[in-house]
Amino acid sequence: MSDQKRVFLVDAFALIFRGYYAFIKNPRINSKGLDTSAIMGFMNSLLDVIKRERPDHLAVCFDKGGSVDRVEMFEAYKANRDETPEAIKLAVPYIQEILKAMHIPIMVKAGFEADDVIGTLSKQAEKEGYKTYMVTPDKDFAQLVSENIFMYKPRFGGGYDIWGVPEVQEKFGVETPEQVIDFLGMMGDSADNIPGLPGVGEKTAKKFLAAYGSMENLLANTADLKGKMKEKVEANGELGLLSKKLATIMLDVPVTFHAKDFELDQPDIPKVTELFNELEFRNLLTNFLRTFNTETTTEVKTATKVEAKKVAPKTEGQFDLFAAPGTGTVSEAEVASGFKTIENTNHFYQHIDSPLSRKLLLKKLMQQTSVCFDTETTGLKALEVELIGIAFSFEVGKGYYVSFPEDQNETEAILEEFRPFFTSEGIEKIGHNLKYDIKVLSNYNMPVKGKLFDTMIAHYLINPDMRHNMDMLAETYLNYQPVSITELIGKKGKNQLSMRTVALDKQTEYAVEDADITLQLKEHFSKELSEGNLTKLYNEVELPLVSVLTAMEIEGINLNVDFLKELSIALTDDINRLEKGIYEQAGEEFNIASPKQLGIVLFENMKLVDKPKKTKTGQYKTGEDILSFLEKDHQIIRDIKEYRQYKKLQSTYVDALPNEINPKTGRIHTQYMQAVAATGRLSSNNPNLQNIPIRTERGREVRKAFIPRDENHVLLAADYSQIELRIIAALSQEETMINAFKNGEDIHASTAAKVFNVPLDEVTREQRSNAKTVNFGIIYGVSAFGLSNQTDLSRGEAKELIDTYYETYPKLKAYMASLVDFAREHGYVETVLKRRRYLKDINSRNAVVKNATERNAVNAPIQGSAADIIKLAMINIYNRFEKENFKSKMLLQVHDELVFDAHKDELDIIKPIIKEEMENAFKMAVPLDVEMDLGQNWLEAH
Repeated sequence: MSDQKRVFLVDAFALIFRGYYAFIKNPRINSKGLDTSAIMGFMNSLLDVIKRERPDHLAVCFDKGGSVDRVEMFEAYKANRDETPEAIKLAVPYIQEILKAMHIPIMVKAGFEADDVIGTLSKQAEKEGYKTYMVTPDKDFAQLVSENIFMYKPRFGGGYDIWGVPEVQEKFGVETPEQVIDFLGMMGDSADNIPGLPGVGEKTAKKFLAAYGSMENLLANTADLKGKMKEKVEANGELGLLSKKLATIMLDVPVTFHAKDFELDQPDIPKVTELFNELEFRNLLTNFLRTFNTETTTEVKTATKVEAKKVAPKTEGQFDLFAAPGTGTVSEAEVASGFKTIENTNHFYQHIDSPLSRKLLLKKLMQQTSVCFDTETTGLKALEVELIGIAFSFEVGKGYYVSFPEDQNETEAILEEFRPFFTSEGIEKIGHNLKYDIKVLSNYNMPVKGKLFDTMIAHYLINPDMRHNMDMLAETYLNYQPVSITELIGKKGKNQLSMRTVALDKQTEYAVEDADITLQLKEHFSKELSEGNLTKLYNEVELPLVSVLTAMEIEGINLNVDFLKELSIALTDDINRLEKGIYEQAGEEFNIASPKQLGIVLFENMKLVDKPKKTKTGQYKTGEDILSFLEKDHQIIRDIKEYRQYKKLQSTYVDALPNEINPKTGRIHTQYMQAVAATGRLSSNNPNLQNIPIRTERGREVRKAFIPRDENHVLLAADYSQIELRIIAALSQEETMINAFKNGEDIHASTAAKVFNVPLDEVTREQRSNAKTVNFGIIYGVSAFGLSNQTDLSRGEAKELIDTYYETYPKLKAYMASLVDFAREHGYVETVLKRRRYLKDINSRNAVVKNATERNAVNAPIQGSAADIIKLAMINIYNRFEKENFKSKMLLQVHDELVFDAHKDELDIIKPIIKEEMENAFKMAVPLDVEMDLGQNWLEAH
């Protein structure tokens, strides 16, 4: 192995942009609302390189002000670039601060690009006998490759490719890497707005280089060329030479490679830790410490010294149950992560394992006004698991763990001892995701009564865009790192152990720590709810809803499995029929489910479009947006879309739903996620019953599989009619629209009559349809382009219709503008119940980002208010049903619809109750309207 020293030069912005876009669908937002995606992505890449390669020397190179020389040569150089996203602009100072703390040199020179800085440094290092690796995905760097200079190219999907001279020769079809400059000059570069020679693409550039070797030699031999290509090359020779200059990486930037300065050094651990904690990079901090072989359990130097604290010894005797923590001293080392942990924090967690100790604990519990509890179970499916233990905490730093045996009769007997606590109306029950714990206890017929406080739901209101798992919240708000479940039972998968296999002392520490931390989070979040004016929403809507959703999930719904088997057979026939037709139209058989094969068939073989769009990997795009654009003109596209729908319907619902039946109850029990959608809407999971297609005949048939409990029940569906339109009409105080609703008019026909200026009774079906599209589209910020795609209108007709719409409803337009103005001033918008949606990009300089955020500023209050209203209705209906002890039960919530298992004997009583509570859940200037129907299955009832 060579002992030649290696230098790694990192192209900062290439990796920053790459990191930012890697998280674009799921941005990393911390508790302060900062988008940390770019910082996290860059740091992940940097640490990956350090871990893999252990370089001797390392530097990170930045651009500053772009290339002055290139812009002087060609004013349009890089002029096509979108403005840098706000999150990246904010990220750069943080990244540079971290690099300084890591003692990694930052190489930057005003007026030059990072390419030129890296090029200059790599050649200097080569002269001094070093091997240089340029860490970048940018193909332009290939021109610098030599015997001792390599590209270290991040691979799409993970890993790296190293390009030396042979790889560059193969990739670009050149004899020497320097010819890459000619290659780029000939074909141009759309990313940098380098024009190149008109009509010359990758294949032609390679052909020219094979024949002539350089741009200059090509231009000297244009007599060899023929036809239009000859004309184009001769007419644009100067442009070609200019393009070559623009593509040439400069090697004379005023920077110097000082080997000593570039040595990879031990970082300033406390400073990096402080920055990572500020950014809330928990996992990244662990990764960083491991990368630099920093042992987190030993004493290291930190920014602030801490005194050794006394940690309670394990207490064996049952009569020490409520004693103060012990006096044994354990020296505490401040962990390198900067977090408090169970190892360095004073605590007293005790295992309760005898009848007397349980009796003493119960007595103590009954004296409290507020107690946190947390269940430990054999799995994740709350209605199917067994109870292993329950942790209790009502004082910071103290808590108790009651363990349960495998014998379920014994478990029931022990749990029964705690019935007075769980059924006490006077004791507040605190938990994190309480719905899970309440469902677990329901397996043992143990109800949980009294006021609730759920820290997961509280944080959801405080910061809806952040994740809400307890470990992350503990680190973010308490600077405390809890014991990871994986330390006890391993990672998810077939080899993961059961909590029953974990030693009782470790169970105790883990479980009680969770209850203790949750108790502390409750105190923190109570204040934040108050400061954010969210306490009322929390106490009157979100907390009561926990009990409602828990009851619905426990109840479940009946499923007709035989019907689904028949439907699956019918779908298989449909899929085979469509498959055969697609093959006939294509003239060949291929894998329709393969985007790659489908793209080749549609765009190379059938040539459905002249210039098909491609992905970054060069594959043809065959997504829904592409196919939707083509389906009007091509039967094969309509068949492919239908084929996809049927395949998805069959795999996602028809064949999958029977597997979701609970073996104990024989029913489907979806889980309602209360803390996911930032708008306030509920989402359904395991299985997701909110996404069952309703617009297609086969999709609607899936709803037939949901049936009443028995012959004494019938399904009842109650649906809000056009609730979002009613909300926007009321909030905007648009009298024309309000009056239409008050008069019971068909709002879409009414809108059509006004915007098309025709009498109401002369509105055509097409006019009503177009008005309906605009009515609903306005809430989501529909554009003329979007409207024309959804209708038969041209772009111009769509724009005219939208303009006329706003002229007809001027107050509506003014209201929408006021929402955007409010968001710009305050950074958030609110629903009718003061639920907040934070919009951090509302003042972004990036037009695309800002426009999307402005659409959210309009949509969130409307969609969120609709979610608030149906939640209120659900709570009120649930309370009425409980009070009257009805046999009828609320089963499902799907957007604006509620589904009930209605007992036939109670129909005349419950129908007016449901209608009354839904229509009067929230009073506005526009009346709410509810449509109800009954059926022997969900489709009939809908």
